[in-house]
Amino acid sequence: MIKAEFLNSIKSELEYIREAGLAKDEYEIISSQSSNIEILHKGIKKNLLNFCANNYLGLANNRNVVEVAKKSLDEYGLGTASVRFICGTFDIHKKFENKLAEFLGFEDVVTFSSCFTANGGVFSALLDNEDAIISADLNHASLIDGIRLCKAARYFYKFDDMADLEKKLQEAQKHRNRLLVTDGVFSMDGDIADLKSICDLAEKYDAIVLVDDCHATGFIGENGRGTAEFHGVEGRVDIVTSTLGKSLGGGCGGFIASRKEIIEKLRNKARPYLFSNNILPAVASAGIEILDMISHSKTLIKKLAENTAYFRKKMVEAGFDVRDKNGVHPVVPVMLGDALLASKFAKIMIEEEGIYVIAFSFPVVPKNEARIRVQISAAHEKDHLDRAVQAFIKVGKKLGVV
Repeated sequence: MIKAEFLNSIKSELEYIREAGLAKDEYEIISSQSSNIEILHKGIKKNLLNFCANNYLGLANNRNVVEVAKKSLDEYGLGTASVRFICGTFDIHKKFENKLAEFLGFEDVVTFSSCFTANGGVFSALLDNEDAIISADLNHASLIDGIRLCKAARYFYKFDDMADLEKKLQEAQKHRNRLLVTDGVFSMDGDIADLKSICDLAEKYDAIVLVDDCHATGFIGENGRGTAEFHGVEGRVDIVTSTLGKSLGGGCGGFIASRKEIIEKLRNKARPYLFSNNILPAVASAGIEILDMISHSKTLIKKLAENTAYFRKKMVEAGFDVRDKNGVHPVVPVMLGDALLASKFAKIMIEEEGIYVIAFSFPVVPKNEARIRVQISAAHEKDHLDRAVQAFIKVGKKLGVV
């Protein structure tokens, strides 16, 4: 039986979270994920423009992709009802993994139920207490948790501080293998890691490079191959982990791309792979369709880049504190600082202005760095962007932000 003291302590903590403006409330969406969505709020349906989804290429409800997924449901059913090595590998899984490896320019790919689980299994499968991990301090929670599960020694360097990274690499020379880990894009700020300098240092100090490219795969780089392509270091990044839950359709699923030997070891040693079901066959089928789409046409990638540049420029001109005014990533953080202010700002945007944005506050971002994290999509049209900017200006003036 749960003790009353235990429940009371949780209630007190939740009360503090709400009073501090840190509560992570959820709105119920009753439509498909798109630039236009419908929510149910206090029993009332409301149409909104969506500016906070990871749906970068706008493919989450693409008709062609959905039809492919439907066909796959008829052929394969809902799922595997098994882990991969028992009877959970369908031919469509292998076709998708091969297609994805070819698209990214790696020898092989292995899929997981999410990138969180992929990151949770990659380190302990590849390294032990004789090895070392050198990790950027702002890396995603999934990388942090995965590193915690590994017995390798841990070193942390300040994001984008190459002098600090070199110092940590020097300190780690005593270890057998050194794995340098970074987000390709740091999702709270939209900062793209300096992979050119990182790869230079890795080669100088004989380190393996792992990049989590969740917020880049499919749309960053000329062909959408991610941050390695963006920085011109394809072939110098050894391991890429990423997701199917963002630009590649928005479904659940993650993957790791690397050399064949690395992938084979993960298939035999990565615990999340061995002890959980694989991605849905429908997600694999949809993924193949999406890879074909973005391989044959750069229209969506170019439109996303144009939308991002337009929105960022308009917000800066309006006087908002936009993190990295010259940035190119479709994550556009509008900095507000105070958590209560950010929470109130987002609430007004949603409930009064019809713009769906969410406040980000501690512990998702550092204290006193609360923000509205706007995310641009190729599904947005220019009038969507203009409406969002005007709403930001209206609410910003109302709350004394601009």
